[in-house]
Amino acid sequence: MLIDFFLHLKENRLPVSIKEFLALLEALQQHVIEHSLDDFYVLSRAILVKDETHFDKFDRAFGEYFKGVEALPGMEALIPEDWLRQAVKKHLTDAERAKLEKLGWDKLMETFKKRLAEQKERHSGGSKWIGSGGTSPFGHGGTHPEGIRVGGKSENRSAVKVWEKREYRNLDDSVELGTRNIKVALRRLRRFARQGAAEELDLEGTIAGTARNAGWLDLRLRPERHNAVKVLLFLDIGGSMDDHIRVCEELFSACHSEFKHLEYYYFHNCVYEYLWKDNRRRHSERIDTHDVLHRYGNDYKLIFVGDAAMSPYEILQPWGSVEYNNAEPGATWLRRLTDTWPHAIWLNPESEHAWQYRQSTSLIHNLMGGRMFPLTLDGLERGMRLLSK
Repeated sequence: MLIDFFLHLKENRLPVSIKEFLALLEALQQHVIEHSLDDFYVLSRAILVKDETHFDKFDRAFGEYFKGVEALPGMEALIPEDWLRQAVKKHLTDAERAKLEKLGWDKLMETFKKRLAEQKERHSGGSKWIGSGGTSPFGHGGTHPEGIRVGGKSENRSAVKVWEKREYRNLDDSVELGTRNIKVALRRLRRFARQGAAEELDLEGTIAGTARNAGWLDLRLRPERHNAVKVLLFLDIGGSMDDHIRVCEELFSACHSEFKHLEYYYFHNCVYEYLWKDNRRRHSERIDTHDVLHRYGNDYKLIFVGDAAMSPYEILQPWGSVEYNNAEPGATWLRRLTDTWPHAIWLNPESEHAWQYRQSTSLIHNLMGGRMFPLTLDGLERGMRLLSK
């Protein structure tokens, strides 16, 4: 099995060697790690990956190969405590789910503060206290149409607030374009980029022309070999966007290769008062959105990339962000951005027919004046055509 794993890494173009693989086998024989797949992941990445730029590729390859595997063959594994906790999770029928009433934003926050003050011990499987499982709007691992997730992993993605520090990873701009649709979309981006291309100095032609003209300056220009279109790329990262990492990386890689004047920023769900360039430092190296608004001219084309899947509170409500308390609603910031850069579109990786079922997607669609397009060949073509006008 591990030989097949090694070959799988090679197929995914990871520069792993036989020597490193033998070192991994030796570490397993010496019982360097406990009997868990998580420990094996940490050990194998530390031994096999020599350059941190390959971490993302390794993570994807590891996930593909060990999908559904709970333990390495021949190694006894203990059942993780988190799995036992999930055993108390209450599974609701559709009728039971329909009976759960949404508290509303103000009532939800007021009740959460009250629970924090009153609760003195751990709870699991209930409908009131902060805990795991059950139908309480506070905690994790349970089911509620609208609540605050405290710890745990996202499962139903219905939380309007998340009480934890969340880590996102940067998109890989070196991802090879693997699908036919994105390759064809690249040609559309090139066509868009050539429109309005500027001219650059033809130095050799100018020197030759000046020499032939007895020293009188004969300035020669030629069309700029690379495009002169200026693009601002705003990328939603984390949460439900994890399902669309691959297609977003393909688009990100295409934009890096095709646009000479490309600036990009990350945000989560909706844009608020700050953005960031590096997801690993998003809490320590924030960029004021006001600074971005004043940094680039209105000749830039603005492209948002996101699934627009969030709580409506994040768009309409001050303090509505899922991660922190924003002073102004997301709608206010979206209007500022589109007023500054009127040539703006939103690319949505979710299927277009599903947009009508999400209130937040309809809100973003309206705020963008209908300029939302699916992240498909046809959607990119329509979006690029609109931006080029």
